[in-house]
Formats: sequence, structure tokens, C-alpha cells
Amino acid sequence: MEINGKSVENIHFRWDGKLEPIARVKQGEWVKITVPDSSVSQIIPGMKEDDMGKIDESKFDGAVGPIFIEGARAGQTLKIEIESIETGEYGWSAIIDNFGLLKNMYGRKLITWKKTSNFWEVEDPFLKGFRIRNRPFLGVVGTAPKDGTYGMIPPQAFGGNMDTKTICAGSTLMLPVNVDGALVSFGDPHGSQGDGEVCGTAIETGATIKVRFSTVEESLERPMIISEEHSSGRTISASGISDDLHRAAEMAVLDMIKYLGKKGLSEQESYILLSVIGNLSIREIVDEPNFVVTMSVPLEIIGQIA
Repeated sequence: MEINGKSVENIHFRWDGKLEPIARVKQGEWVKITVPDSSVSQIIPGMKEDDMGKIDESKFDGAVGPIFIEGARAGQTLKIEIESIETGEYGWSAIIDNFGLLKNMYGRKLITWKKTSNFWEVEDPFLKGFRIRNRPFLGVVGTAPKDGTYGMIPPQAFGGNMDTKTICAGSTLMLPVNVDGALVSFGDPHGSQGDGEVCGTAIETGATIKVRFSTVEESLERPMIISEEHSSGRTISASGISDDLHRAAEMAVLDMIKYLGKKGLSEQESYILLSVIGNLSIREIVDEPNFVVTMSVPLEIIGQIA
């Protein structure tokens, strides 16, 4: 079965258990779904920063669905096996006003990536020379809520915009079934993202995915993922230390931006690079009152700085 997410009629912009399904799928059936990028094809190659003011931000992270899974009942768990995620040839990253970990600290910026073989490269002088390995995953996967209506950007207990890079090919995602049929949806494919997605965007791209569904009788309160973690090899890390986890994360990112600046990158370049390849991690949370958050970058990426 194939579901075309390029048609706007098959995309929704709110989480709501009362939405009409766009398709019905049998458990165990492999399904191919085309999924647009997080802007729902509003951002295209050749656009400039000034064009971003014309974008309808209410359509960000629109999801293909909902899809009714036959036999799924409220109180069960939905298992989603992801066989493949084939991205588009182009992607984009951006610093957006009033969004990201370091809100409004750097000016608006939009860049385009082109996929060559299994790597992403920037086509203009900004971040020129960097090759980011293509490691696609789905930023948005969710089932319908039992009650109420929710926006698309904040993640919820039913999933949604989790931006978790282990939701990739070969993984199994488990989500709570809150309404009969599960009403599952997919969106926001990424070509690469660091843990934290600190500037607010990854390498945003469209994709074609192949998935199948099954249910188990156990109930689940929040998402769980079975996946294989990618190794970054040797890394360099900056450490943020504070009694506030959010502030510690800011410290770690700012210190790494300073480090990359000494290597010759602009602050905007560093911020976007950390969003698509750097990994933000809680390293220590027990030695109260202070906590440690690190921002790590693979040394192979540092070695690409001209």
C-alpha cells in the first residue's frame, strides 16, 4: 500500500482524536508513505532569509495522516517497524527568530544542503567544505490523543515531534493507543541531526518511508524505542555546569561555539553545525545542586574545518 503525503489533503496540523483517517491499514502490511519536509514544502532551494517571513509557520511539522490501523484498540501498544527511510536530494537548515536553545542570539539564516552519495554538503560559502553523513530519521511520529487538541511542535505523551534520531531505519517505535484505530501520523524527516537540535532545525528534507504495524495487549504511557545507536567515534566536548539543566545546556553550546570560532567558523555557522551534528547530553544529574550537560562534536567533523 502507498500513501501520498505530497497531497495537502493528507496532512494535518493539529493532534486530535476526532480527525478523519486518510487511509486504513491492516496489521502486518508493509506501507510506503511519502512525507514532506517540516515546512510542508514551503522552503525550497534558492530561497533567501527574507523569504522566510512569507512562510506560514502554523504549517510547520504538519504530519501525514492520521492512518487507521485495523484491530488496534484503545489501551493497547502500537508497534511501528521502520524498514527504510529514503530522503530527498535537497535539504535545508535555518536559524529562525524566537526559536531554538539560544533564542534571538544570532540573526536569521537559511542554508540549503545537497545530498551527494551518502553525504550532505552546503552549496554556498556558508559551511562550505563540510560533509555530513546522511543518517535519516523521522522527527514526528505520533498516535492520536484520547481527548483534546494539541499543537504540532511540542512533543506529547502520545509521541509527535520527538526529534529523536534513533527513530530510524531498522528501529521499532512503540506508542500508546489512546483511541480505536490508533490514528498514527508521520512527519518531519531529517537527513542528520545532533541530539538536542539546538538551533531548532536539523537537515530538514522530505522522505519516502516503509513501515508496518502491529499491536500488543500491554498498555504504554509514553513512547519507547528499540534501535541501534550510531557511534560518533572520538569526540571533543564542552561542559556546562549549573543548578539549572537548561542553563547548563546553554553554557555547553556557547562554549563549543567559542571553540569553533577559534577554528575559524562564524557563530551562525557553529550554531547550525551543532544542531545537525553535535550531541547535547546530560552527563550528571545526581550531584546536587549542580548538573553537567555536554555538547560533543566528532573529531572527524573538526578535522573538516578549513
